[in-house]
Amino acid sequence: MPEAKSDKDVRRLWMTLAHGGSLVEAAKSAGMSLPTARKYRRCGKMPSELRPERNWRTRKNPFEDVWPEIEALIQDEPRLKAKTILEELQAKYPGRFQDGQVRTLQRHLRQWRASDGPDREAYFPQIHHPGDIGASDFTDMSSLNITIAGQSFSHLLYHFVLTYSNWETASICFSESFESLAEGFQRAVWRAGGVPRRHRTDSLSAAVKNLSPRRDFTDRLCGLMLHYNVQPTKTNPRSPHENGDCESLHGHLKTTIDQALLLRGSRDFASRKEYQAFLDGVFEKKNAGRSDRFEEEREALGVLPAKPLPFFGTVETKVRSSSTICVRQNIYSVPSRLIGEEVTVRIFAEHLEIWYAQRCTERLPRLHGKHKHRINYRHVIDSLVRKPGAFENYRWRNDLFPSVGFRMAYDELLITRPARASREYLEILYLAARQSESAVEAAIERLLEEGRAIDAASVKEIVEKDDVPDDMVRALEIPEPDFEEYNTLFETDMTLDSGEAEDAEVMEIDLADRHELEQIVDSGAQSPRAIVMESLLDMEDRKHGEIKGDTTERRADGAASRVASADSPDGVRGDGSHGREPIAQLRAISGRTDSPGMRRSPRESDREAIAAVEDSAGEDVGGVRDDAIASEGKPPGEDASCRRFSRPR
Repeated sequence: MPEAKSDKDVRRLWMTLAHGGSLVEAAKSAGMSLPTARKYRRCGKMPSELRPERNWRTRKNPFEDVWPEIEALIQDEPRLKAKTILEELQAKYPGRFQDGQVRTLQRHLRQWRASDGPDREAYFPQIHHPGDIGASDFTDMSSLNITIAGQSFSHLLYHFVLTYSNWETASICFSESFESLAEGFQRAVWRAGGVPRRHRTDSLSAAVKNLSPRRDFTDRLCGLMLHYNVQPTKTNPRSPHENGDCESLHGHLKTTIDQALLLRGSRDFASRKEYQAFLDGVFEKKNAGRSDRFEEEREALGVLPAKPLPFFGTVETKVRSSSTICVRQNIYSVPSRLIGEEVTVRIFAEHLEIWYAQRCTERLPRLHGKHKHRINYRHVIDSLVRKPGAFENYRWRNDLFPSVGFRMAYDELLITRPARASREYLEILYLAARQSESAVEAAIERLLEEGRAIDAASVKEIVEKDDVPDDMVRALEIPEPDFEEYNTLFETDMTLDSGEAEDAEVMEIDLADRHELEQIVDSGAQSPRAIVMESLLDMEDRKHGEIKGDTTERRADGAASRVASADSPDGVRGDGSHGREPIAQLRAISGRTDSPGMRRSPRESDREAIAAVEDSAGEDVGGVRDDAIASEGKPPGEDASCRRFSRPR
């Protein structure tokens, strides 16, 4: 029977004996002989404890003779790896060392570094305080293979972390530029609801003047931090551990996003907006487990400013004779009419704005990196058509092929009409610029499919005849507008409650209307319309302090004879108790706007009041349109609002 060779067998022996089994049963269950079982029961030790410590080598050390040379190498340069040293030994001693001995050399180097090597750098855990530090950094997301509408989406993430609670968020960007940092930081602090006392980033050139001896912060970063009352801080060069709260979470972040993508079942998104919403959902789940510490930290965060800072950089540049400008070592084309003019370029994280004479003339996608170019054929096609010979060796000629179809057309022209290839292609491109790029591309595809020769005349004929299949060019269908919805804005009247009339905008009576109203009042008519007109004129005069002389007497006499009939609760009410003369006042018609620009119909009580006046006087007052109203229940002399009435139409 084989003897016990492991602690597991002896442990099984002891367990059987502890449960009341005999020594014979215990030895059988442990798979050992009876004398061996008796020995382990008597000594009470495991086989590993009884095994003597080995202090001898089982085979000769292959590096024993050359170890002084190896030790001299690693003392001069401790960063040398075992594989590099082994390759050096193989070159110096041909045939003596094999590739399989690299593991032995690695073990010897590890033991030497632990016993006789130089001291290693120690790291010191820090205590984090609520609301103290917000750390940020950029991380590359290429390893996750994200696609937008089936196209590869190479991008970065601006990653922001509050170090006390580890609350984190991120935003999509395409370069480690200052504009990306500014937009990402502002988005992060507004989502957090406050700002930390300090912001820490690494020594990226967008934030730190690395070429300066003092390595100060850039003016733009100082301006951003000043706007939020935050103190900027930075890590030392080549010391990512100093920003460890953000750096260490990068790996966990990518793993979490990768797992969420696996659950989603697809790495493709319909749009960038959908992808950003997916990321926000991932961070919302990650932050859910930190809610208690985040609430504690939120109370310690600083107050946000009134609004975010619309941050952008500006560059003053002159448009070159090639109809291009150079911004951050990248070339962009602009309309040729700007050649020779000084323009202002506003640089945002993902686009540029070209300003000339206080007007934005062009908006261009921003290029990331250096020594790149983006030429829009519409900017230069007019000059190229006049100078077709410049096209063949044009430095940025590849940018003048908007799609694969246009490139195929030019290649076909080089075969069929090499002498006129450039001229014909530029005429096709001119047609695309002046009419429709999609229609021209569809016409080219049609000619290629039918095997017909491609030239500008054939393409133009197809485009002008609109002989392009519907599946190639899809017309944009715009439904007819519904004017009935717009007309409803004019079919209802807007009135004001008496309590709101004081805040209403006062509408003046023009001279023509006033002259007509005074004629109606002077005629002595007793109709409700005349009463309304007189009341309106009286309020207009009281507003401007123009009541004097015979005008006051004439209106007082006319109004006194109508006080009794005006006291009817359903008619035009008179209120002479507040003044020395009985002046008829207009009944307050209520109303308010439920939403800006929308009018509400008068209240039912107002309709009843108007109907009562018509029934009692036998005259239709519907032709009088109320635009503003005086307050109800106040002395005429104390109310400064007036009402405008339009003549019946």
